[in-house]
Amino acid sequence: MTTPHEERGEEPTLERLRALTRDIEAITESFREFRKSQRKTDEQLQETGRYIQETDRQMRETDRRLKKAEDLFTTQWGKLMQSLVRGDLVRLLDGRGIGVRSLAQQTLARRGGESYEVDILAVNGEEIVVVEVKTTLRPEDVRRFRSKLGRFKEWWPEYRDRTVYGAMAFLQAADGVALHAERQGFFVIRATGDSASIVNAEDFEPRVFA
Repeated sequence: MTTPHEERGEEPTLERLRALTRDIEAITESFREFRKSQRKTDEQLQETGRYIQETDRQMRETDRRLKKAEDLFTTQWGKLMQSLVRGDLVRLLDGRGIGVRSLAQQTLARRGGESYEVDILAVNGEEIVVVEVKTTLRPEDVRRFRSKLGRFKEWWPEYRDRTVYGAMAFLQAADGVALHAERQGFFVIRATGDSASIVNAEDFEPRVFA
């Protein structure tokens, strides 16, 4: 004899409840595993975020220290270079037949939003020597200075009647650059210890730049 549930093809209520319970437990367990995995992922992301922040902070601190060291090096060595060259410049140029009457250091001209700075100007009645001072002399420095001298009288028209020469002073130079500067027509001055010297050949003839 069959029951009404069996006649309708339905499982007994108790069995259905047990099956439903198993389904709920399985879903609950899956949810727990998902939440556990989610928390682990969140922790990893947080740890990664902290690592990135710390790395970024260290990089900023390193950049700051490098910039500070570079500024100090550039400022102090630049001042030393200019001081050394300026102290010996009159004697050095006089030895090359250019009698210097006055020196001007770090001269700046501004016009129309542009600026033109000269490290040292050595002046007499007929001639001017414009001196560019570099801690390390590189090929691009020679190229830029040559171009710069071509506009000198545009910025200092009061010297339009003077003959303009150029000189490049340095503490150290890349290979072959001192000779390259000489071939471009510049006086080449090297600072050594507490003095400076012109290293051009004895028969060197400076180029007139303007």
